[in-house]
Amino acid sequence: MIELFFWPTPNGYKATIALAELGLLGKVTPINILAGEQFDPAFLKISPNNKVPAIIDHDGPNGEPVAIFESGAILLYLAEKTGKLLPKSEVKRLEALQWLFFQVSSMGPMLGQAH
Repeated sequence: MIELFFWPTPNGYKATIALAELGLLGKVTPINILAGEQFDPAFLKISPNNKVPAIIDHDGPNGEPVAIFESGAILLYLAEKTGKLLPKSEVKRLEALQWLFFQVSSMGPMLGQAH
């Protein structure tokens, strides 16, 4: 299972939904960004940009733990790890990745600012 470092933000929900949908959601560790917990040195080792979400896959590449931060990187990692959520066709895969990066870099931040 995968440990999720979470606070109820739009990006936090993206990772939570993907993990739940893929059946990989394990331990959830809240990081209270209102109390500044994202600056804790232990959390910064997992997410050096001091943002949620972040994950630790305790069964990462070669069976070794791996920490991943940034919602887009987490979503891509989960899709590649499971072979789900991304089309197999290279053209369709590229189309899906374009929409993922559009959402992460454009749509997500604008909606976040609006709310």
